[in-house]
Amino acid sequence: MTVVVEETPTATVPPAAALAPWHIRACAFAVDVLPGAAVTTTSALVAFTVRQHPVWWWVWVSVGGLAILAALANRWVLPAVTGWSLGRGVCGIAVAHRDGGMPGAWGLLLRDLAHLLDSASVVGWLWPLWDSGRRTFADMLLRTEVRHAETDRRRLRRWTAAVVLTAAAVCLAGSAAGYALVYSRERATDQTVAQVAIQGPKIVAQMLTYDPKSLNDDFARARSLATDSYRGKLAKQQEVVEKGHPVINEYWVTDSSIQSASPNRATMLLFMQGRRGASPNERYITATLRVSFARGGGDWRVDDLTVLTKPKPPGGQK
Repeated sequence: MTVVVEETPTATVPPAAALAPWHIRACAFAVDVLPGAAVTTTSALVAFTVRQHPVWWWVWVSVGGLAILAALANRWVLPAVTGWSLGRGVCGIAVAHRDGGMPGAWGLLLRDLAHLLDSASVVGWLWPLWDSGRRTFADMLLRTEVRHAETDRRRLRRWTAAVVLTAAAVCLAGSAAGYALVYSRERATDQTVAQVAIQGPKIVAQMLTYDPKSLNDDFARARSLATDSYRGKLAKQQEVVEKGHPVINEYWVTDSSIQSASPNRATMLLFMQGRRGASPNERYITATLRVSFARGGGDWRVDDLTVLTKPKPPGGQK
């Protein structure tokens, strides 16, 4: 007599060798996430740094947005088409349901959202190290697992190298842009402040000082210290002096303060004392000026001069 035993169907459980180990999964995750994260972080930092330059701000905000879109498409859309993301493909693994089916884009999105639980607990990311199914908490919730898969690793390695090199180039470009637009400008502005603080008072004192005995030479020297845009205005002022009765006019700076500066321009407030005329009609005077300087041909020149307080005897003398 033969006894026939009917076998009860059971769920197919993949052997442990078919499941991807933790370090392979970590490598795939790094390839998927790090290039995009590096570009996004660099773009955000550069955009924050160059926020005073609207065009460049938009450029780097756009670069960061494109990096985020590319990273999300790689994680959710590409696996729905090819079966794996770039990182998983180059590592030879793929995400699958426990019954062997492949999750779609929405399933992968939900899985990445469920990874927030892994991140909140931290231990969720390490759970595959001792779990028999090598699953994170997200895998347990969505009944997924990561298995070895046949992929064209040679071609995917080339794509991965291209992505990593592109991300590195963008990050270097961001660093260069930040340096060129901000750091180098600040450095040039600091040099402007240092140069104008020393040269500015001397230039203004020379421009306003003249002697009737050498009037033409003094006025010519003064015009050489002015920019092209201010030289005509200065020449008209000199003509007024020539038509009058010019006397000795000598100035020196007692105090000064730089109000604003940029790599090629600066505005300075100057407090001046001087003497006008010759003995016995000589008198001492004071004046307050606001002077704009511009760099021309490597030298600093006066671009505008405004008298805030007209020359008057010191101490209120008459």
